[in-house]
Amino acid sequence: MSRTLKRGSPPRRGAPRRKQKPPRRSFGDRLLEWLQISEETLRRAVTWTIVLAASVLLIVAATWIGIPGMVGTAIAEGAGRAGFRVEQVEVTGLKRMDKMTVYAVALDQQSRAMPLVDLEEVRQKLLRYGWIEDAHVSRRLPDTLLVQIDERSPAAVWQDNGQLTLIDAKGVLLEPVSADALPALPLLVGEGAAAQAPAYQALIDAAPALRPRIRAATWIGNRRWNLLFDTGETLALPEQGAQRALVKFAELDGADRLLGKGFLRFDMRDPTKLVARKPGEVVRHDVAPAASPSPIASDAAGTGENG
Repeated sequence: MSRTLKRGSPPRRGAPRRKQKPPRRSFGDRLLEWLQISEETLRRAVTWTIVLAASVLLIVAATWIGIPGMVGTAIAEGAGRAGFRVEQVEVTGLKRMDKMTVYAVALDQQSRAMPLVDLEEVRQKLLRYGWIEDAHVSRRLPDTLLVQIDERSPAAVWQDNGQLTLIDAKGVLLEPVSADALPALPLLVGEGAAAQAPAYQALIDAAPALRPRIRAATWIGNRRWNLLFDTGETLALPEQGAQRALVKFAELDGADRLLGKGFLRFDMRDPTKLVARKPGEVVRHDVAPAASPSPIASDAAGTGENG
């Protein structure tokens, strides 16, 4: 029997189709998306890295088997022409030193091809400048030198023969400074005073109450200090036991104010005595540990001692 299809009847539906899952992305595709770089950029970076690595290996191999240095240099220059050439210098860590000086040192190369840049030589050149305590030089491929500077901090001003120079806490010379632009730093005066900067810092650390009152310190005879206070008096300290003498003077000033009372000069070169001079008068105080600071003598003449 034949089956008759009625006109207008809907065709029979087949089984429903399964939804196809989107193709899984590879790890490389996801990495590129995360890094937000194009595949072409990544391909170029890989190519540059391979070229540089191959160039370095060829130079090392040429040196090891004794091929003349000109061949290795030619290979390195080829890497430079391929894009591995210093075009930029990034400097960090500077606060006071001129950046252009660092740029000039970093770019002062016989060749700017990356394999031929001597990073340690650049570092040693930078260390010749007083402001630079340390430097770290590295490459960032394909065309950048990175220079990280550890800069010194000024701690005092050294005056010698009328010349003023900024120095750090170790006495390293930083740069000249003019008299009308002096920073609010201690003033060390005299030949050899800069080299004594660490000893001076230890000295005033022993008597912190007096630190803000000290205007200048003069290194006398390459052996001892004279301190000038903001009230105009000078304190002569001994060659030996200067810290103990300064601490004792701070105690006396704290107990019975000495500064700002019209004295011209205090002398503690004898560690058991404080000699205080006023115009036309000298007063001596016993400062031995077992004695109280009471006056024991008064003279009409000054000491006149400078040594």
